Amino acid sequence: MATIRQEQILSTAAALFAERGFHGVSVHDIGAACGVSGPALYRHFPGKDAILSEMLVGISHTLRTGGRTRVDQATDAKEALDALVAFHIDFALTNPALIVVQEREWTNLDESSREQVRELQLGYVDTWVGALRSLRPDLDQRTARAAVQATFGLLNSTPHSARISEDAMAELLTQMARRALLG
Repeated sequence: MATIRQEQILSTAAALFAERGFHGVSVHDIGAACGVSGPALYRHFPGKDAILSEMLVGISHTLRTGGRTRVDQATDAKEALDALVAFHIDFALTNPALIVVQEREWTNLDESSREQVRELQLGYVDTWVGALRSLRPDLDQRTARAAVQATFGLLNSTPHSARISEDAMAELLTQMARRALLG
């Protein structure tokens, strides 16, 4: 569990990585944006690579756990899928920097972190696939997975496309995701 200071560092680093790219940001830049010296960050993370790793593994864990929780709390398959859509839209609209970093900086993770992120993400995708196939038994596993991942592309485009109010964007994305998944 990250401390409040670690959360601040991760949030600040996400904004900087999204704006300038991983290689365009130094530990000193992150420290300055957090109001501390760059070397003070080493009390919280071993380095910039560890910050990126914690960030992307952390968001992947949050998504997988949050997705499973919503499905477990749903009373039926429709409610489960609706809860997943709402959860992901809320995440995408409130964390645009993390969406951008996940999309652009994946290749800068070390192999171990890439494996963790991949495993967590596949678990999240499988949660969606299970919910979708409950409503669309006509879809085989591969087709359902492709539909879910294409829907993620739609929902994760918000950092680049959200030009209307957050509420209006959430409603638009909800309608589009339901149509994309349910046909």
